[in-house]
Amino acid sequence: MKLVYFASLALSILLFSCQGSKEKPLNVLFIAVDDLRPDIGAYGNTLIKTPHLDRLAATGTIFESHYVQVPTCGASRCSIMTGLLPRQAGHLKNSAFEEFISDRPEALVPESLVHHFRRNGYRTVGIGKISHSVDGLLYGYKESPEGAKKEMPHSWDEFLFDADKWGTGWNAFFGYADGSNRQQLEGKVYPYEMADVEDRGYPDGITADLASEKLRELANGDAPFFLGVGFFKPHLPFTAPKKYWDLYSRDQIPLAAFKELPENVHLSSLQRMGEFNQYLLGDEKATLEKSLSDEYAQKLIHAYYASVSYVDAQIGKVLDELERLGLAKNTLVVVWGDHGWHLGEHRVWGKHTNFDIALRSPLIIRNPLAQPGRIGRETVVSSIDVYPTLADLCGLPVDFPLDGQSLVQLISTGMDSERENRAFSYFNKGISMRTDRYRITKYFREEQPSIELYDHLEDPHESINIALQRPELVEELTAKWQAGDTGLYVPQ
Repeated sequence: MKLVYFASLALSILLFSCQGSKEKPLNVLFIAVDDLRPDIGAYGNTLIKTPHLDRLAATGTIFESHYVQVPTCGASRCSIMTGLLPRQAGHLKNSAFEEFISDRPEALVPESLVHHFRRNGYRTVGIGKISHSVDGLLYGYKESPEGAKKEMPHSWDEFLFDADKWGTGWNAFFGYADGSNRQQLEGKVYPYEMADVEDRGYPDGITADLASEKLRELANGDAPFFLGVGFFKPHLPFTAPKKYWDLYSRDQIPLAAFKELPENVHLSSLQRMGEFNQYLLGDEKATLEKSLSDEYAQKLIHAYYASVSYVDAQIGKVLDELERLGLAKNTLVVVWGDHGWHLGEHRVWGKHTNFDIALRSPLIIRNPLAQPGRIGRETVVSSIDVYPTLADLCGLPVDFPLDGQSLVQLISTGMDSERENRAFSYFNKGISMRTDRYRITKYFREEQPSIELYDHLEDPHESINIALQRPELVEELTAKWQAGDTGLYVPQ
């Protein structure tokens, strides 16, 4: 442990001495949003109301083709925090932090990108859901957090969350405006709620206020800071104050562009909506055998949109405070969605598939020292690229292996000829590769077909698997796909 400490101290001294004329290293504000698909104005949705995210995107770099490594919360967050592709079955679970990071002694390789910043002289503060646990502690949904272990024990100087009337972090995560929660009511709740309350009537409003308060404190500190803020919505239940529901006329909200089962695909490539159907008072049960009624689907999408607008307003409060304090000119801002979400596409309501709709999410990076930019759909990037990007932008040396590739060249010039234009994702016994035009997924299973191929130029909704019709293309893409085969599905 002493060796690690002194190595870290020496590295920090070197960092600050090398920054020479800089008044202060860049700060980092990292904002994680749960279950946010790229349905915001900056990504082309002209109906949804997201003015604050759109404003950020207009002053930063927006990545139109950003893909996560795992379409489930904890595993996706573990991947971005470590900068690594999944290599074991446990890396695909919400318990990934518990299995691979929590309760382990500090090592030479940092446990997370936050830990790396902390070792390099940054004050690190977390608020809300950054890893999987909503308050950075390991305990069950119905348990008390008292005495719980830290999820990332060496990463944070300070971790905060205000559970308010809900009592615990998990109660707040699944909470309703009256202070109740899903687990307390044994699932006898609706998957949505419209309450006539102020923003603090739901947890994200409290988190935004807490983050703003912490920014005021950090502004007076001598050290650069890494502030992580994790917002809950639009994760289920889709709950938001009434004023955000009122932004929309339900009859104008579009349904999924493709709401049928994809052709030439086994049902095991999809999912059975176990998470969604836990909300026992839902108007209808979601199944793969039949789509939800248009009326109920439209209500749910309305609820999702309201939740997105609500969290957009909370992000806006934090960004406004950053600006008011004069910190914006020296702070990197990252907004990242931990994965996408099917809103009826392929009859699915939820994440947990290897389809584009579950794997694509927003990524916006605002570098105050760079011009705004837009990286189009032809350039594919991954969540694992965030770690090396932030280290690169802040001048932190990385002398340990990462699977991601820095995005700095793209942010600076809009192009990177050295970049491997592909993203790998893992779930459901499958490994999926996205290129600028194609998605190929190979499943390690008995059910057939075990290979799926989609041409996004001809079929942007992934409605027809063309693998059998294009064997030569499957062979060509498989040669590139092999780089993402980390041995995950080799028997251990």
